Amino acid sequence: MLRFVDVLRLLLCWVMATERKMLIGTTGMPGAGKSTVKEIVKKLGFPVVVMGDEIRLEAKRRGLSITPESLGKVMLEIRRVEGPAAVARRCIPKIKSIDSPVIFIDGLRSLYEVEEFKKKFPDFKILAIHASPQTRFKRLLKRGRSDDPQSWEEFAERDRRELKVGVGEVIATADYMLVNEGTLKELEENLMDLLKREVGEIWALRD
Repeated sequence: MLRFVDVLRLLLCWVMATERKMLIGTTGMPGAGKSTVKEIVKKLGFPVVVMGDEIRLEAKRRGLSITPESLGKVMLEIRRVEGPAAVARRCIPKIKSIDSPVIFIDGLRSLYEVEEFKKKFPDFKILAIHASPQTRFKRLLKRGRSDDPQSWEEFAERDRRELKVGVGEVIATADYMLVNEGTLKELEENLMDLLKREVGEIWALRD
């Protein structure tokens, strides 16, 4: 049986042989497990570009506190002024500067962003992580990050804001789906199985 790291190394060898960057963009509602998937792949040595970091950076530039309300307003304002693919465009120079043929993109929120990435990187796949609202709310409360909701009302408002931007459409059109209702070990195993299938599809096309 292939180990998780062997699967990713196989994927890496294929992309290096074709001299193209492969991007795997993750999406999901807040608390679904995107950050956990990010940490798993980072431990394996793969770079991750976090789209939300662009929002947090812009909020800091404007001297705003990092709260769900301020980040939500900045996110919508950036997209209103610069267009719906604005955050993706801001990430592209960073992606191009990374010396790795396989890069994970954390936090896709709209099909406009997907289209923007695909213009520059044809080998682009979407990985959606799903969990129920109740599970997600409990996780966010436990995580306790400064921009996490502190009540069910704040949580529901954040969900509405994410859906308004278009994250639901990205989830619906994802190439792959991980259901994350169990343990960390189960998530790791499901991600490994998914990547095995992904490598199998790519390997079949190598000739």
